[in-house]
Amino acid sequence: MARTNKTKLRGKRSAVDRTKQRHRAKARRKIDPMSQSYGPIGRAWKAFNQKLFGGELPPCLITLQRKKRALGFFAGRRFRSSDGTIITDEIALNPAHFAQRGAKRVLSTLGHEMAHQWQHHHGKVSRGGYHNLQWAAKMEEIGLVPSHTGRPGGEKTGQRMTHYVRPGGPFDRAADKLIAKGFALAYVERTTKAARKIALKKRLSKTRYQCAGCGQNAWAKPDAHFICGDCKLRLLP
Repeated sequence: MARTNKTKLRGKRSAVDRTKQRHRAKARRKIDPMSQSYGPIGRAWKAFNQKLFGGELPPCLITLQRKKRALGFFAGRRFRSSDGTIITDEIALNPAHFAQRGAKRVLSTLGHEMAHQWQHHHGKVSRGGYHNLQWAAKMEEIGLVPSHTGRPGGEKTGQRMTHYVRPGGPFDRAADKLIAKGFALAYVERTTKAARKIALKKRLSKTRYQCAGCGQNAWAKPDAHFICGDCKLRLLP
C-alpha cells in the first residue's frame, strides 16, 4: 500500500512539473505582434528586391490595410518624413486574407506590388489602376504570370489583374528559400463559427460574373444575365 501511495505521489509530482515547464515555456515565448508581423514582410521585401529586382527598388513603407476587395496595393510617393526631406512609396497587404491564402500566396502579392513599384521608378505607369504590357512583362520576368482569372490562359493586361506563380521560376525559388529559412505569417485573422456562417450565406446569395473580353466583374443572383457595355459580350459566372 505504501509503495502504491509513493507511486501515485511521484505521478502527481511529475504532472505538476510538466505543467510548470509548459508555463515557463509560454512565459519565455516572446509575444510582440507588431515586430513579428511587419518584420518578416520587411525582410521578404529586401530579399525580393535583391533576388528579383537587382536591388533597384528604393526603400518603402509597408503597411497592413483591410482594403475591400483588394489583396494588396501600391501607392507611389504616398508618404513624406516629418521634416519633409524624404518621400517614400507604400506597399499595403490585406491581412484579412492571410489565413485562407497562406505564406507563399501572400508573398506573391508582395511581389506583384513590387512590380508596380519597379514600374513607378523605372518604367511608364498607365492610367490609374490599369495593368499595362510593361508591368506584365516585368511580372513574367520575375516568375509571376499575370492573368485576369488567376489561371493559365487569362488576359495579361487589364484594370483588375491578378497572377499565378510559374513553377520553378525566380519568384517560386526565392519564396521557397524564404519559407525554408523560417518566413511565416505570425498572426492571421480569427473567425468565429457565427461569422463563418454569415460569410457562407453571403457567398451563396451572390455570384460573380465576368466578361471574357475585358475581365469586368459584376455580382448578382445565380440566375442573372449581363452583357458587357464595352465588349458586347455576355458576362459568365
